[in-house]
Amino acid sequence: MQVLVTGRHVKVSEEVKAYAERKVRKLEKFYDRIQHVDVVLDHEGDQYTVDVIVNVAGTDNFIAHERGEDTFAQIDLIVDKLSRQLRRHKERYRNRKHPTD
Repeated sequence: MQVLVTGRHVKVSEEVKAYAERKVRKLEKFYDRIQHVDVVLDHEGDQYTVDVIVNVAGTDNFIAHERGEDTFAQIDLIVDKLSRQLRRHKERYRNRKHPTD
């Protein structure tokens, strides 16, 4: 799984970059078909926006957004959101009905 952390209108510190990569890599345990993850950090006034796009083989992308003052807290919230999305997708995929002939 590839992880790309970028900043829009803000320079991303190594500390934030390492933290985001470490947290996002935990998503692999929820769904093993993740190809790559894009983490985009933005700064507007005193608010930070964190967007995470998870590209999964064979399905649409999973996307989560958070906005707040603490970048680390926003990353934690996004990882929680995405883990729920991936678990739900995995359960739906596992429990789908197969046509019988």
